[in-house]
Amino acid sequence: MTARLTPATRMGLSIAAAVGVYGVSFGALSTGSGLSVLQTCALSLLMFTGGSQFAFIGVIGGGGTGAAAWAAATLLGVRNGVYALSLKTLIEPPGRLVPLMAQLTIDESTATATAQTERDERVRGFWTAGIGIYILWNASTLVGALAGDAIGDPRRWGLDGAAVAAFLGLLWPRLQGRDPVALAIVSALVTVMVLPMVPPGIPVLVAAGATALWWTWQQRRAVRP
Repeated sequence: MTARLTPATRMGLSIAAAVGVYGVSFGALSTGSGLSVLQTCALSLLMFTGGSQFAFIGVIGGGGTGAAAWAAATLLGVRNGVYALSLKTLIEPPGRLVPLMAQLTIDESTATATAQTERDERVRGFWTAGIGIYILWNASTLVGALAGDAIGDPRRWGLDGAAVAAFLGLLWPRLQGRDPVALAIVSALVTVMVLPMVPPGIPVLVAAGATALWWTWQQRRAVRP
Protein backbone atom coordinates (compact mmCIF):
# COMPACT_ATOMS: atom_id res chain seq x y z
CA MET A 1 0.00 0.00 0.00
CA THR A 2 2.80 2.39 0.91
CA ALA A 3 4.46 1.83 -2.46
CA ARG A 4 1.38 3.22 -4.19
CA LEU A 5 1.64 6.55 -2.38
CA THR A 6 3.71 8.22 -5.07
CA PRO A 7 4.48 11.96 -4.90
CA ALA A 8 1.52 12.75 -7.16
CA THR A 9 -0.82 10.64 -5.01
CA ARG A 10 0.36 12.31 -1.83
CA MET A 11 -0.07 15.73 -3.41
CA GLY A 12 -3.56 14.85 -4.57
CA LEU A 13 -4.58 13.59 -1.13
CA SER A 14 -3.19 16.68 0.57
CA ILE A 15 -5.02 19.03 -1.78
CA ALA A 16 -8.23 17.03 -1.43
CA ALA A 17 -8.07 17.24 2.37
CA ALA A 18 -7.37 20.99 2.31
CA VAL A 19 -9.92 21.96 -0.34
CA GLY A 20 -12.71 19.43 0.23
CA VAL A 21 -13.67 20.64 3.70
CA TYR A 22 -14.11 24.15 2.30
CA GLY A 23 -17.47 22.98 1.02
CA VAL A 24 -18.85 23.65 4.51
CA SER A 25 -18.63 27.36 3.73
CA PHE A 26 -20.48 26.91 0.48
CA GLY A 27 -23.22 24.86 2.09
CA ALA A 28 -23.81 27.42 4.83
CA LEU A 29 -23.69 30.39 2.46
CA SER A 30 -25.98 28.71 -0.06
CA THR A 31 -28.78 28.00 2.42
CA GLY A 32 -28.22 31.46 3.88
CA SER A 33 -28.82 32.88 0.39
CA GLY A 34 -32.22 31.22 0.19
CA LEU A 35 -31.50 27.88 -1.51
CA SER A 36 -32.78 24.66 0.01
CA VAL A 37 -30.50 21.86 1.24
CA LEU A 38 -31.45 19.80 -1.82
CA GLN A 39 -30.68 22.64 -4.23
CA THR A 40 -27.38 23.32 -2.47
CA CYS A 41 -26.29 19.69 -2.70
CA ALA A 42 -27.39 19.50 -6.34
CA LEU A 43 -25.13 22.44 -7.19
CA SER A 44 -22.11 20.68 -5.68
CA LEU A 45 -22.94 17.33 -7.25
CA LEU A 46 -23.64 18.65 -10.76
CA MET A 47 -21.79 21.95 -11.13
CA PHE A 48 -18.78 21.03 -8.97
CA THR A 49 -16.59 24.04 -9.53
CA GLY A 50 -16.17 26.22 -6.48
CA GLY A 51 -15.77 29.58 -8.18
CA SER A 52 -18.92 29.12 -10.25
CA GLN A 53 -20.89 27.85 -7.28
CA PHE A 54 -19.95 30.82 -5.11
CA ALA A 55 -20.72 33.18 -8.00
CA PHE A 56 -24.15 31.60 -8.43
CA ILE A 57 -25.20 31.94 -4.80
CA GLY A 58 -23.61 35.38 -4.60
CA VAL A 59 -25.89 36.66 -7.34
CA ILE A 60 -28.95 34.90 -5.90
CA GLY A 61 -28.20 36.15 -2.40
CA GLY A 62 -27.79 39.69 -3.75
CA GLY A 63 -31.25 39.62 -5.29
CA GLY A 64 -30.18 38.84 -8.86
CA THR A 65 -32.16 36.74 -11.31
CA GLY A 66 -31.56 33.09 -12.02
CA ALA A 67 -30.40 33.97 -15.53
CA ALA A 68 -27.80 36.39 -14.21
CA ALA A 69 -26.63 33.79 -11.69
CA TRP A 70 -26.22 31.13 -14.37
CA ALA A 71 -24.42 33.57 -16.66
CA ALA A 72 -21.93 34.50 -13.95
CA ALA A 73 -21.37 30.86 -13.02
CA THR A 74 -20.92 29.81 -16.65
CA LEU A 75 -18.47 32.61 -17.31
CA LEU A 76 -16.25 31.48 -14.45
CA GLY A 77 -16.58 27.85 -15.53
CA VAL A 78 -15.21 28.48 -19.03
CA ARG A 79 -11.68 28.06 -17.69
CA ASN A 80 -12.41 24.39 -16.98
CA GLY A 81 -12.96 23.82 -20.69
CA VAL A 82 -9.55 25.31 -21.37
CA TYR A 83 -8.06 23.01 -18.73
CA ALA A 84 -9.72 20.02 -20.35
CA LEU A 85 -8.09 20.69 -23.72
CA SER A 86 -4.66 20.68 -22.10
CA LEU A 87 -5.32 17.66 -19.89
CA LYS A 88 -6.63 15.55 -22.75
CA THR A 89 -3.25 15.91 -24.42
CA LEU A 90 -1.22 15.35 -21.25
CA ILE A 91 -3.16 12.39 -19.87
CA GLU A 92 -4.63 10.85 -23.04
CA PRO A 93 -7.61 9.25 -21.26
CA PRO A 94 -9.58 6.39 -22.85
CA GLY A 95 -12.82 7.54 -24.43
CA ARG A 96 -15.04 5.88 -21.81
CA LEU A 97 -13.47 7.99 -19.05
CA VAL A 98 -13.73 11.36 -20.81
CA PRO A 99 -17.17 12.27 -19.34
CA LEU A 100 -16.01 11.47 -15.81
CA MET A 101 -12.75 13.32 -16.38
CA ALA A 102 -14.68 16.35 -17.57
CA GLN A 103 -16.69 16.40 -14.34
CA LEU A 104 -13.51 16.28 -12.24
CA THR A 105 -11.57 18.89 -14.22
CA ILE A 106 -11.17 21.78 -11.78
CA ASP A 107 -8.33 24.08 -10.73
CA GLU A 108 -6.88 21.71 -8.14
CA SER A 109 -6.97 18.48 -10.17
CA THR A 110 -5.47 20.31 -13.14
CA ALA A 111 -2.73 21.86 -11.02
CA THR A 112 -1.86 18.49 -9.46
CA ALA A 113 -1.64 16.81 -12.87
CA THR A 114 0.36 19.51 -14.64
CA ALA A 115 2.85 19.69 -11.77
CA GLN A 116 4.08 16.18 -12.64
CA THR A 117 6.71 15.36 -15.25
CA GLU A 118 5.68 11.78 -16.05
CA ARG A 119 2.41 10.75 -17.64
CA ASP A 120 1.65 8.02 -15.07
CA GLU A 121 2.11 10.52 -12.27
CA ARG A 122 -0.12 13.02 -14.03
CA VAL A 123 -2.83 10.38 -14.23
CA ARG A 124 -2.47 9.49 -10.54
CA GLY A 125 -2.41 13.11 -9.47
CA PHE A 126 -5.45 14.08 -11.49
CA TRP A 127 -7.67 11.23 -10.34
CA THR A 128 -6.54 11.37 -6.72
CA ALA A 129 -7.17 15.09 -6.41
CA GLY A 130 -10.34 15.08 -8.50
CA ILE A 131 -12.08 12.14 -6.83
CA GLY A 132 -10.86 13.11 -3.35
CA ILE A 133 -12.12 16.67 -3.63
CA TYR A 134 -15.42 15.57 -5.18
CA ILE A 135 -16.20 13.24 -2.29
CA LEU A 136 -15.12 15.62 0.48
CA TRP A 137 -16.61 18.72 -1.16
CA ASN A 138 -20.03 17.13 -1.49
CA ALA A 139 -19.94 15.65 2.00
CA SER A 140 -18.92 18.96 3.56
CA THR A 141 -21.49 20.83 1.46
CA LEU A 142 -24.20 18.68 3.04
CA VAL A 143 -22.78 19.33 6.50
CA GLY A 144 -22.68 23.09 5.90
CA ALA A 145 -26.19 23.13 4.43
CA LEU A 146 -27.67 21.17 7.33
CA ALA A 147 -25.79 23.25 9.89
CA GLY A 148 -26.78 26.51 8.23
CA ASP A 149 -29.49 27.34 10.75
CA ALA A 150 -27.26 26.39 13.66
CA ILE A 151 -24.43 28.52 12.32
CA GLY A 152 -26.77 31.50 11.98
CA ASP A 153 -25.85 34.53 9.91
CA PRO A 154 -22.77 33.54 7.83
CA ARG A 155 -21.43 37.07 8.26
CA ARG A 156 -20.93 36.42 11.98
CA TRP A 157 -18.24 33.88 11.09
CA GLY A 158 -16.79 35.70 8.15
CA LEU A 159 -18.19 33.15 5.71
CA ASP A 160 -19.58 35.92 3.52
CA GLY A 161 -15.97 36.67 2.60
CA ALA A 162 -15.23 33.07 1.66
CA ALA A 163 -16.05 33.55 -2.01
CA VAL A 164 -13.91 36.68 -2.23
CA ALA A 165 -11.01 34.89 -0.56
CA ALA A 166 -11.37 31.94 -2.93
CA PHE A 167 -11.35 34.17 -6.02
CA LEU A 168 -8.32 36.09 -4.78
CA GLY A 169 -6.53 32.83 -4.04
CA LEU A 170 -7.09 31.68 -7.62
CA LEU A 171 -6.18 35.05 -9.11
CA TRP A 172 -3.06 35.95 -7.14
CA PRO A 173 -0.65 33.32 -8.57
CA ARG A 174 -1.61 34.45 -12.09
CA LEU A 175 -0.60 38.08 -11.53
CA GLN A 176 2.84 37.59 -12.99
CA GLY A 177 3.94 40.35 -15.32
CA ARG A 178 2.69 43.79 -16.29
CA ASP A 179 -0.19 42.78 -18.57
CA PRO A 180 -2.02 40.48 -16.10
CA VAL A 181 -1.76 43.11 -13.35
CA ALA A 182 -3.02 45.84 -15.68
CA LEU A 183 -5.89 43.63 -16.81
CA ALA A 184 -6.88 42.87 -13.21
CA ILE A 185 -6.89 46.59 -12.38
CA VAL A 186 -9.00 47.47 -15.43
CA SER A 187 -11.51 44.71 -14.63
CA ALA A 188 -11.76 45.83 -11.00
CA LEU A 189 -12.31 49.47 -11.99
CA VAL A 190 -14.99 48.54 -14.52
CA THR A 191 -16.76 46.40 -11.93
CA VAL A 192 -16.72 49.17 -9.32
CA MET A 193 -18.04 51.74 -11.80
CA VAL A 194 -21.00 49.69 -13.03
CA LEU A 195 -21.85 48.09 -9.67
CA PRO A 196 -24.30 50.82 -8.54
CA MET A 197 -26.03 50.97 -11.92
CA VAL A 198 -26.84 47.35 -12.86
CA PRO A 199 -28.46 44.32 -11.16
CA PRO A 200 -26.34 41.76 -9.24
CA GLY A 201 -24.44 39.38 -11.51
CA ILE A 202 -24.16 41.85 -14.39
CA PRO A 203 -20.94 43.62 -13.24
CA VAL A 204 -18.87 40.46 -13.70
CA LEU A 205 -20.26 40.08 -17.24
CA VAL A 206 -19.39 43.70 -18.06
CA ALA A 207 -15.90 43.19 -16.65
CA ALA A 208 -15.54 40.08 -18.82
CA GLY A 209 -16.50 42.13 -21.87
CA ALA A 210 -13.86 44.71 -20.97
CA THR A 211 -11.35 41.89 -20.59
CA ALA A 212 -12.20 40.56 -24.05
CA LEU A 213 -11.75 44.02 -25.58
CA TRP A 214 -8.42 44.43 -23.81
CA TRP A 215 -7.21 41.04 -25.07
CA THR A 216 -8.31 41.86 -28.63
CA TRP A 217 -6.50 45.19 -28.51
CA GLN A 218 -3.35 43.52 -27.20
CA GLN A 219 -3.43 40.91 -29.96
CA ARG A 220 -3.80 43.53 -32.67
CA ARG A 221 -1.01 45.60 -31.18
CA ALA A 222 1.26 42.54 -31.12
CA VAL A 223 0.83 41.81 -34.84
CA ARG A 224 1.37 45.39 -36.00
CA PRO A 225 4.68 45.86 -37.84
